[in-house]
Amino acid sequence: MIRHEFKRIDPKRRATIDYKKKQFASPTFKQQDYPHRLNIYHVPPTTEIRLEEFEQWAIDRLRILAEVEACTFRNKTSAETADHIKPLLERWLRLDPNSSSAQGCADPRLQDQRRKDHYSHFILRLAFSSTEDLRRRFMRVEGALFRLRFQIESARERQDFVSSLSLDWDAVGEQEKRTLAQDLLNATPNLRKADIDDSNWFKVDFETVPELVEGRRVFVKRGKAFVPSKEQMSIVLAGFQERLENGLELTARALPRLDEDDRLSPILHHLSRNFATPDSTLADSNTTLPGAPINASSIDQLSQHFPLCMRNLHMTLRRNNHLKHFGRLQYTLFLKGLGLTMEDCLVFWRQSFKLITDDTFNKEYRYNIRHTYGDVGGDAIRRGRGYSPFSCQKILTEHPPGTGESHGCPYRHFSIENLTSLLQATGINDRDVLRGVRDDTDKKRYHIACNRVFEWAHKNEIQQVKDDGSWRATELDTIVHPNTYFKRSYLLKAGLAGESGRIYKDHMEI
Repeated sequence: MIRHEFKRIDPKRRATIDYKKKQFASPTFKQQDYPHRLNIYHVPPTTEIRLEEFEQWAIDRLRILAEVEACTFRNKTSAETADHIKPLLERWLRLDPNSSSAQGCADPRLQDQRRKDHYSHFILRLAFSSTEDLRRRFMRVEGALFRLRFQIESARERQDFVSSLSLDWDAVGEQEKRTLAQDLLNATPNLRKADIDDSNWFKVDFETVPELVEGRRVFVKRGKAFVPSKEQMSIVLAGFQERLENGLELTARALPRLDEDDRLSPILHHLSRNFATPDSTLADSNTTLPGAPINASSIDQLSQHFPLCMRNLHMTLRRNNHLKHFGRLQYTLFLKGLGLTMEDCLVFWRQSFKLITDDTFNKEYRYNIRHTYGDVGGDAIRRGRGYSPFSCQKILTEHPPGTGESHGCPYRHFSIENLTSLLQATGINDRDVLRGVRDDTDKKRYHIACNRVFEWAHKNEIQQVKDDGSWRATELDTIVHPNTYFKRSYLLKAGLAGESGRIYKDHMEI
């Protein structure tokens, strides 16, 4: 007779826990505390948040990461990147130090800021772990953001944060320092003999700090790199990137489980697409620029301020007296975003379509223009006052142009020969700029190519507003919307730089 062990779980049956025991179990999800402003994101968040917070926090962080990546692509120095990113961090992802509050890290305001930072990182980790390319890019920009925050942190709080980490390093003893003093002095640049005794030194595996070994800034012996405390950031950054890489791989394995959640999958898909070019929306408030004569007869003159996508549509319209459907839709919404009224827009298109009769225009085109402005159509269309102007992200990812069509983004949809010819036709003849545009398009950095052209065409005006301080750094961030391109170009060329701060607050929400 076989004796049965009733406490043993049958492997062929589901191992369920008695609900009476589960009822009084301690909760798994707990509110986390954030004693430091810096975070290595080792423990995932566990408390619940609203779906609106889930999406908005991720979008705010994505704006910062996009600007960090743009600074890298433009070869900005660390100081220039810090000057550019700091105002954006204050706006979108503010993190105040413990010293800013009398309560220290227990201040609810600081906890809320750090909670948003913690959750937004893990939300984007979900969005960008699906492919190797996205994981690599996410690691690169998150590492750059962590480095920037580590550098601007105060010495005391930075040391408290480092002390809380369990990093794989060994402290160098006094006896070993004296034995290797001459080697340390010879191998470490800008090091004085007195610094050897005064500084703390750490031993780590040399492959942990490749940038220090590559730059010959540390002494290496028997596979160990001797790192001074001033180079501590390299060790911490290496630990951060190693943990992030492992976390992304684990997230990629668990990602298929989210496919069943209809609420999160569309949001994560949208975020991953926006990593190519961050999405942007035009504010619904008044969009008329002061002093700008925006009407049907002034479009030709204003077209010099248009981005290349809209300039191409305008030139094609003037050459052929016609645009196909998606070209008309893209251009009409752009003109609507400039502040062109529906009546003026109808006049503009009627004057542009010279080869057709009034009857044909009224039957085939008039209704679509009114529908775009929300004058006709369903209740939802009229309540929403029509459609919003297309952002760069929407132009890049939706409705690629076919044969005979002129819409889309020239930096993505044109061959390099046709793109170069179009740029030269609009007055961009600088060889360095054209070479940079070619490199950007080859690497699929289309919005960077567009910003490169903008900065060259407005280099004198941009330098002027930087020198006199009339524009803040947030008003010169990366352009990700065609209407932003026009407004910024118009303000710079028209000499309205002094009013830029008020204008941007009134008209744009990036």
